[in-house]
Amino acid sequence: MEVRAKKSLGQHFLVDLGVAGRIVDSLNAEGTKADVLEIGPGMGVLTRFLLQREDINLKMVELDGESVDYLLTHYNGMQGRLYQADYLKLDIHRLFGGQYKIIGNFPYNISSQIFFKILDDRDRVPEVVCMIQKEVAERIAEGPGSKTYGILSVLLQAWYDIEYLFTVEPGAFAPPPKVRSAVIRLKRNGRTALLAADGTPVEDKLFRTVVKTAFNQRRKTLRNALKPMLNPEAEGYAGIMADPVFDLRAERLGVEDFIELAEKISGLVR
Repeated sequence: MEVRAKKSLGQHFLVDLGVAGRIVDSLNAEGTKADVLEIGPGMGVLTRFLLQREDINLKMVELDGESVDYLLTHYNGMQGRLYQADYLKLDIHRLFGGQYKIIGNFPYNISSQIFFKILDDRDRVPEVVCMIQKEVAERIAEGPGSKTYGILSVLLQAWYDIEYLFTVEPGAFAPPPKVRSAVIRLKRNGRTALLAADGTPVEDKLFRTVVKTAFNQRRKTLRNALKPMLNPEAEGYAGIMADPVFDLRAERLGVEDFIELAEKISGLVR
């Protein structure tokens, strides 16, 4: 029995066992029996290595019914570990009560949505090892000043340390994708809240809105990009908008700069 790769699900099955082993070896259990969620196991090329690790408690979520049938047929001990569900809609509390790590060959067409869900549960996800499109991996790992630096770069780097581990060529997959892939590792940093330099807390929702709005108009200065979300009648508007930071474009600001920016304009938002 083989599983047909479905274009609608963005499926490209990893078939290179050497690459699969490297990906699984990149996940740190850190001396404890860690709960681990594999997203989209497909035909189980990562799963076979994960099941050999005695230092993890593995569960898997797979949307494709054909893949679920394949895994149940070819691997022992799948009952109670494998869930047929859409990860983006899944209540993770059904699977794990506390912290859990994530590993997977993420479907390229929904990788950004997966990262946003991880961000929502960031205090329970200390580590992520994943394979994604190389261009997206570079964007996530990039620092300020680069044209590839963007929304996901800032939002993920606010809460995670990002490591670009290695590149994977199209020939490692069936069918081969038209792009190169890359494996990255995200490790939760020590940030527990978004705090401006003076200790003022910044709401995560406002921080995300500022970052997204700024990059959605990335060719404009921050003054012009953020203008639609601000109330020019608010007290102190002119003085705040005179700050030189508003002459910059979004790609020039790091995480701390965006936190300061969100704090500056918090009283001006419509």
